[in-house]
Amino acid sequence: MSEKWTSTSTPYLLPRHPGEVDAWTQEAGQRGTQRLVEVTTKLPPTEIREALHLDNHETAVARRRIMLLDGQPVELTDSYYPQRIAAGTPLAEHAKIRGGAPTLLGNLGHHAHRVTEDVEARQATPEEAAALHLDAGVAVLTLLRVTFSHSEQPIEASLMVMKGPHRLRYEMEIG
Repeated sequence: MSEKWTSTSTPYLLPRHPGEVDAWTQEAGQRGTQRLVEVTTKLPPTEIREALHLDNHETAVARRRIMLLDGQPVELTDSYYPQRIAAGTPLAEHAKIRGGAPTLLGNLGHHAHRVTEDVEARQATPEEAAALHLDAGVAVLTLLRVTFSHSEQPIEASLMVMKGPHRLRYEMEIG
């Protein structure tokens, strides 16, 4: 018997069909939106640099977003892309990407093959608490998702900070 793991994150990794909205908008429906806060090229934090296999002085394109549900912030998402992939593409532009980044990456020949997700709970930083409208000292979940191509090269690293109550659900498909 073979086992295949499928998580509810899968829609966030796959390219969308022409005309389809991004996975967050589809999942949240009319209640969900996202606001693009910043697109910049910078030295990423250590955990992102390591996840993307970047040298100490190598920059990445960072796309910072706030995910909203009924107009209220529920998640901060910072996605990073190696320069070799993002330079000169819409990933490096301050505009929403039709169908989401996985669609653009797929169109560029960088298809998701494998993903790792590390989940932690910790106290929100003062900046996170302010952005998510939380009281000081409230716990948040963080999820570091690293997406790898068929050639095992990291193509995206996203750090998400989520306010509770939250639960992560993973499904396993047997057969």
